[in-house]
Amino acid sequence: MVRVKVCGVTRDADLEAVESAGADAVGVIADVSVDTPREVSVARARDLVASAPPFLTTTLVTMPESVTRARDLVREVRPDVLQLHADFSPEELASLREEGVRVVPVVEATDIERAQAVAQAADAILVDTPSESGGGGTGETHDWNASRALVEAVDVPVILAGGLTPENVAEAVQTVQPYGVDVASGVEASGGVKDHDAVRTFVAEATEKRQEVSA
Repeated sequence: MVRVKVCGVTRDADLEAVESAGADAVGVIADVSVDTPREVSVARARDLVASAPPFLTTTLVTMPESVTRARDLVREVRPDVLQLHADFSPEELASLREEGVRVVPVVEATDIERAQAVAQAADAILVDTPSESGGGGTGETHDWNASRALVEAVDVPVILAGGLTPENVAEAVQTVQPYGVDVASGVEASGGVKDHDAVRTFVAEATEKRQEVSA
């Protein structure tokens, strides 16, 4: 069954909704260089991570300028997973795993060479539709056939993001067959505020379609 991550949570009520909907992971965004209503302070990120229930995987989504900054963020926020929008080398990614965190670099769907290079040092790869500034969360889809090709080209789990919604996630899962899917703006009532009904529908659509594919 496909795993589901709901990203860009800023409120305690939304964190509870993500957990009750049956999602596997939650993402908090901090210390990024793009303008997004989903960003919270590092202190707030730490509080949200600390309040997550024990079986909900917590992910810090960030754009650190250096490995040192990334390491400092891990030590302060204490997430289970570090999702990196940064051009770090495989050796730098591997060094971050020494902090006791799973590392998920973000790559473009068409950049199979980059994906293969970082796969050796990553616990998973997230495929997103980047903005001009290098951040994700654009709310735009990309070529899912390219994502499927990337899934087949690497030996680590691939998480699909970029423009996913309750209406299209089933098709995306069927086409790409990823390890997991990641949604942020696609389940929002407004910037940084989740629509709890949309969160529940997204999780159901993603997981039910994956069950059909697996069968």
